[in-house]
Amino acid sequence: MTTTYDFEDTPSNYDDVQRQGGQDAVYDPNFVPDSVKSFVVHMYRHIREKNVYEIHQMCETSFQTLSERLFKDTPWPSVEAIAPYVDNDHVFCLLYREMWFRHLYARLSPTLKQRIDSYDNYCSLFPVVLHGVVNMQLPNQWLWDMVDEFVYQFQSFCQYRAKMKNKTEQEIALLKQNDKAWNVYGVLNFLQALVEKSTIIQILEQEKEGLEQFTATDGYDYSGGSNVLKVLGYFSMVGLLRVHCLLGDYHTGLKWLQPIDITQQGVYTSVIGCHIATIYHYGFANLMLRRYVDAVREFNKILLYIYKTKQYHQKSPQYEQLLKKNEQMYALLAVCLSLCPQTKLVDESVNSQLREKYGEKMMRMQRCDDEAFGIYDELFSYACPKFITPSAPSFEEPLVNYNQDAYRLQLKMFLYEVKQQQLLSGVRTFLKVYSAISIDKLSNYMEVDEPTLRTILLTYKHKTHSVGSDGKVISNADIDFYINNDMIYVVESKPAKRYGDFFLRQIAKLEGVINDMDRIKLE
Repeated sequence: MTTTYDFEDTPSNYDDVQRQGGQDAVYDPNFVPDSVKSFVVHMYRHIREKNVYEIHQMCETSFQTLSERLFKDTPWPSVEAIAPYVDNDHVFCLLYREMWFRHLYARLSPTLKQRIDSYDNYCSLFPVVLHGVVNMQLPNQWLWDMVDEFVYQFQSFCQYRAKMKNKTEQEIALLKQNDKAWNVYGVLNFLQALVEKSTIIQILEQEKEGLEQFTATDGYDYSGGSNVLKVLGYFSMVGLLRVHCLLGDYHTGLKWLQPIDITQQGVYTSVIGCHIATIYHYGFANLMLRRYVDAVREFNKILLYIYKTKQYHQKSPQYEQLLKKNEQMYALLAVCLSLCPQTKLVDESVNSQLREKYGEKMMRMQRCDDEAFGIYDELFSYACPKFITPSAPSFEEPLVNYNQDAYRLQLKMFLYEVKQQQLLSGVRTFLKVYSAISIDKLSNYMEVDEPTLRTILLTYKHKTHSVGSDGKVISNADIDFYINNDMIYVVESKPAKRYGDFFLRQIAKLEGVINDMDRIKLE
């Protein structure tokens, strides 16, 4: 049974005091309300007892409730203030500080000093997990939040550091002094160390042979051991995918995700935030590598899942982020389908939502004009990750902002690809009409000479094929062709008719009609 906490034991005027002034005016880091004392004491006890259910309830419910009521515009009490209530336990204090900084980033604007202190806390916390004996079971949600927040804060720091124009002398001096803080190699090394030390890749391989029970237990250890290192290692593979996407290295990102079979349910699907982050970055990386079919297939699955289950996550702290990522993935799906028309891979309900949101824009994207080009630019800019430049800034005058450089480079690469694809749209239009046509005839229709047409056809072949993660060439084309004796023979893939979807929709309509009839009172 879930423990309930009495929030009324806080001084009666505490909420009012918190609301009346700014952070500096009223925030006392050493003042610990009774509610917070109760919270940390219970949390400490549940962690020692490995009571995963209670820890999860406290993180997801009690922590959020206390934050909303007492710390809406201020940080939580300092770790030094709460340490006496938890026997000055070193590991618990590191975990508390991790939550403290996560709350700070979510509700306030962290200072440069706080950003550096947060990194220092991770530099203390992760080595304890990697090299110490951590005899704890923590909820998957909390372990995912650790990895997710670690990558988010790295991204946020890179963006912050790149805005050099309005930095004060004190900030520049602090950046120079702490040049190792949020260094890209340090971030990658921590994530890779967690993957390697946890031996999670080997565990997942052994699970395929029936020698391990990782996915079946959602990563928890029911034999009295700890799940912390194994699950952190698992989520770190998703973290590495995300970091490499932010850096524009899509091949390496997908390589890190390979041990996780995303065509199946897994530990990554047990946490909605992880599930969405995994598929969003997987889909985006495949889009940039021209593996449109893989991207469309996974975007369709996750969007259908969100469509069916989002009402169950309305009270989750991640609900707004879920909705934002949902909208971004619809935009990316629109881009994929405009470059590679594979609507047969998209479920009817997802397709209906897509047409409602982007139907008109997708029609305009089929044209080879500046307006279509502008829409691709707009959707990419809205839906892409916040790319980062990981290198340290130049401290020489004049100071300039370079936080948009990485984004502009990725946008330029993407639009260059779109431009090339648009040049091929004329070929596809003719190939859809004919099952066989001579090269001479097609070159006349397209008003080009035969050598140019052959070049265009080869380019079409190249652009509609890509190299998969296993090294094999895969086709993204809904229309393929081959040439034999100056004749072009077209092979069009026929979409399988989905009778099931049609009947389900009609049954739902009939049930609606019957319910309406039942409500009518006959006189």
